Amino acid sequence: MKISNLNAQDKADTLKKIDIEYTSKGFQFKTKDNKYKLQIQSRLQFRFSTPGDQDPVDFDDFNRDPQTTFKINRARLKIGGNAFEPWLGYYFEYELAQNNLLDFRIMIEKWSFFKIKVGQWKIDYSRERSISSGQQQMVDRSIVNRPFTLDRQQGIAFYGRLNEGKISDFNYWISILTGNGRGTVNNDDKHLMYAGRIQWNFLGRELGYTNSDLNRRSKPVGLVALAGATNISQYTRFSSSGGGSLEGYEDGIPGQYEVNQWMFETAFMYRGFSWSQEFHHKYIEDRINGGNNSLIGNYVMIGYFLNPLIHFIPKGTEVAFRHAFYDPNTSLEQVRGHEFGFAINHFFNEHRNKLTMEFTRFIYDDNSSDNPEDFRFRIQWDISL
Repeated sequence: MKISNLNAQDKADTLKKIDIEYTSKGFQFKTKDNKYKLQIQSRLQFRFSTPGDQDPVDFDDFNRDPQTTFKINRARLKIGGNAFEPWLGYYFEYELAQNNLLDFRIMIEKWSFFKIKVGQWKIDYSRERSISSGQQQMVDRSIVNRPFTLDRQQGIAFYGRLNEGKISDFNYWISILTGNGRGTVNNDDKHLMYAGRIQWNFLGRELGYTNSDLNRRSKPVGLVALAGATNISQYTRFSSSGGGSLEGYEDGIPGQYEVNQWMFETAFMYRGFSWSQEFHHKYIEDRINGGNNSLIGNYVMIGYFLNPLIHFIPKGTEVAFRHAFYDPNTSLEQVRGHEFGFAINHFFNEHRNKLTMEFTRFIYDDNSSDNPEDFRFRIQWDISL
């Protein structure tokens, strides 16, 4: 029965059954029995950068004209919760600035060892990409993310956690996807994308999708993960915009490129210290014109809250350093892009209200005596309401 059809006393009794509060996921409306829950949150990301904002991806990018920018980099609306049962979840995420539906999914999570989700989401492959842009340690992801991410796809995934709290504690994900990127409901041919990830929580504790050890964990937590994916499509890379092409590859036709890739990952947090690392390998075969190519990349990032060592530094201030390299063709020696980044974060209210200042140096080794360099400065304010 609708609330509008109830008398005044019944309306009051019905409303008493709904809890309303502000949580880490925004405003939350929840019934007393927890069978229905609605969470609404908005997030804004303001960014200043000079002499530009985009990472250089090839030699020519180092010669582009300087462009100082100030922009709303992200404006997100997030809606999630559960319906009918506490274990039947849903989630939507919309990018208001670009008018894109990013995520929509339904999750069946009745059992911890076996869960199912269907819809569109960032595939559980690499931790750097899976962590929200609002919970990054640097202003944005490393140069490794662009060539290796699977990004958002539509499909179905099976996942869970086994042997919780034991030495053999691990998570797994198995995904079957259309393999054409965000916003595409059909595959370009009969081949689907298949992806899998296995994660060993070697200390018996699970490390979630977040950067920075904000809670100064008194017990260490860490993981070792291995992931792989295979796909045949017209694309050689993916992003939040959908499918696209890496530098040096023409726009493909359906079924042109076979891409096989794998990744090794580690992460660790303890007493304000954080570590994360990923090594990627990708093999691309052109099934139409012939030819193949291997790509590799790696990043390492560490962060630390300095207050325990230098007491006059505020408790909410963290420093972070990242080094990444990307080799677009392993058959050519010393053709690599390098990224050296240093950031200072101040958390006013954890990741929900955070200011980041970042300095980055890029170097492109191109087998010549004149390796170009570029420097970039960025400030970003990320706030969730």
